[in-house]
Amino acid sequence: MARHDSRNWHDCSKMTGLLCLVASILLQHGASGQRVKVEPEVLSYPGQTVNLRCAFTDATGIQLTMVTWIYEPKEGDRINIAVFHPNFDPNYPDSPVKGRVSFKASSNLDSPSIQITDVRMNDEGKYICEYATYPRGNEQGITYLVMLAKPQNSASIVTVVDGTKPVVVARCESVDGRPAAQIDWVTAAGGNATTVSKTGPDNTVTVSSEYRMVPTSADNAKDISCVVAHRTQVKPDSFPLKLAVEYAPRVTIVGYDNNWYVGRTNVLLTCQANGNPVPLSVHWKSMSGELPDTVLIKENELKVLKVDDSVNTTFVCEVKNRIGIGRDQVTAMVREPSVNPSNAGVVAGAVIGSLLALLLVAALIAVLVTRNRRQQQGYRANGGSDMKTRIFGGGKKASKNGTSGGAGGGGVGGGGNNNGPIYVYNESSSHQGLGEKNNHHQPLTMGGRPEVVATTPTAQDILLSNELDDAERRKFDELEEEERYDNFSGGAPILQLRPPHDQDDMIGGYLDDDMESQRDGSVISRTAVYV
Repeated sequence: MARHDSRNWHDCSKMTGLLCLVASILLQHGASGQRVKVEPEVLSYPGQTVNLRCAFTDATGIQLTMVTWIYEPKEGDRINIAVFHPNFDPNYPDSPVKGRVSFKASSNLDSPSIQITDVRMNDEGKYICEYATYPRGNEQGITYLVMLAKPQNSASIVTVVDGTKPVVVARCESVDGRPAAQIDWVTAAGGNATTVSKTGPDNTVTVSSEYRMVPTSADNAKDISCVVAHRTQVKPDSFPLKLAVEYAPRVTIVGYDNNWYVGRTNVLLTCQANGNPVPLSVHWKSMSGELPDTVLIKENELKVLKVDDSVNTTFVCEVKNRIGIGRDQVTAMVREPSVNPSNAGVVAGAVIGSLLALLLVAALIAVLVTRNRRQQQGYRANGGSDMKTRIFGGGKKASKNGTSGGAGGGGVGGGGNNNGPIYVYNESSSHQGLGEKNNHHQPLTMGGRPEVVATTPTAQDILLSNELDDAERRKFDELEEEERYDNFSGGAPILQLRPPHDQDDMIGGYLDDDMESQRDGSVISRTAVYV
């Protein structure tokens, strides 16, 4: 039993010693990381001198024996570049920095700093300051040397022709920079960028970027910028550019207002064209052949001096540049002159007024001609030397003795109303009758003696008025004398004398219907025609 316990104690002691050893090693490494002080990163440009500092901060209980600087490139093995021992002179083994590396004059085991002159891009890498101590062993600190090279940045536009396939329209480069630059594009044009990097023999990096797109005429002169960001720059470099897309002229004819009417003057068509490069020539022509004589050409303008049927054609404008030819056309439709809407009312009023005036004049002429014709008929009936005319008007009523109108009455030469019917008294006629010109009254008697009865013109009157043509005159001559006047085709009643005893009947049957009493006491017929 005692043996068993002794054995277990021995195993536990071994385990504790092992743990103590591990803890001691970890403590030593932690202490060494803290005691060797170096700069984590050092920046330098080519051609400069860099100082790589190193120091051992706490050497209590430790003996420092030697310091070695080791260079470890990004690709390759470690190389000793400088060794410092207090009992010997500094040693510089063969390395890429031999001849350019040295310990500083104030260097010692506590501060074994080195310097490298005329640094190169290939000097970039990891530099290790390693101490050999007793009894702790080796302790080290690591410094990264970062070589910087300010790049040469540039951007340019690539002139292209509009098409259907993606092409490079702009380039941007950052040459010989360290580290590699970052390139971005800013533009409203649709496309994408391709960026590549290339490391040079001196460890610098050149970054190239190309912007590709399908160019169109609408993309010409659009803004595009290349932005280059680099560690050596306070702010990114920006290169504003404009796309250069060449295309054939785009042509548009302006000025036609669809209101070319006959007689219009100085109408103008303008041929507007844009292209890249700038158009070289402008040519006007007509689809129907030669341009009309009324057309005047001046550069990109076509002026029609006066619109007529000859300009009723299609005008074509052709513009040419190095890329190709562009054209546009417009068809002119010549119209008849239109009435100004603002004057339509005036014109209509003038036309209607003119028509009314013509109608009024025509009516007036018709009335005058009719009255003149009636008067001429009456004058023809009185043309013979044996004809007498009396005018029975608005005189006093006829007296019982058969006289009509005294000197102061309505007889001939009296001062009374002269608007009564015209009667014709023919002394040579066997009928001793009085005829009224153009009247339709029936015969009547008044005052106990025969009165003159108004009637229409007789055949003799018509014959005397020369209103019959030769054929009718011969027909009239062939009739018997009695038939000439009683049975004439005119059918108009002739003047008749009635005895006094028929007067009452006539007045009762005729005057009551046709005759009208006047204020002065006379009686006139309602249907008689007064002239």
